[in-house]
Amino acid sequence: MGFTLEGPVLEGALVRLEPLEHRHAADLAVAAEEDRSSYRFTWVPTAAEAEEYVDAQLARAAAGKMAPYAQVDRATGRAVGATSYWDPRLWPEGDRLRAIEVGFTWLAASAQGTGVNTEAKYLLFRHAFENWDVARLDLKTDARNGRSRAAIEGVGARFEGVLRNWSQSWAPGEDGRLRDSAIFSITAAEWPHCRAALEERMGRDLERRRGRQREAGLLAQG
Repeated sequence: MGFTLEGPVLEGALVRLEPLEHRHAADLAVAAEEDRSSYRFTWVPTAAEAEEYVDAQLARAAAGKMAPYAQVDRATGRAVGATSYWDPRLWPEGDRLRAIEVGFTWLAASAQGTGVNTEAKYLLFRHAFENWDVARLDLKTDARNGRSRAAIEGVGARFEGVLRNWSQSWAPGEDGRLRDSAIFSITAAEWPHCRAALEERMGRDLERRRGRQREAGLLAQG
């Protein structure tokens, strides 16, 4: 029996990754319009494009190429961004996954820097290595996107190099052009160390969020 790429619900303390559906489109439309200044190199729909965006991702899922997710903030229950498993590569016998990419990731401005991205990556990585038993997980971004490259390295992936003219550009005004892609990866042998580092970082993120909540509560009482 062949492998079928299907992503289950993945639950964390800050974020719940839910398989993308049309019911998420309204939240994503709001999230995408908060502040678009950080989306220069990333495919993020405008509010008017949210339904079309979901259609496109679900079409990739139907073709077996993607398992798309909505990133749902557990505190509000609202979708604040999207991410996905992408480009599955199988062992020759075709019934086991050899490698997978995590990509098509974006977050609302208000969710950036809150720990949501770190925890979402942790959930995706853990499932890939510990449930699918992949040998490799990779991530890529526009080689010019320094912010994205720093974020990828921050979750423990190792930079491998730049592939020139690797994929289409998502930058405004570059329709039909190709981009250079910076490639990062984590291998199965590296995952235990990466997991420990991510768990330590998530603990700090969660404590900071709780601290802000306690401070807000005291200010409200005052």
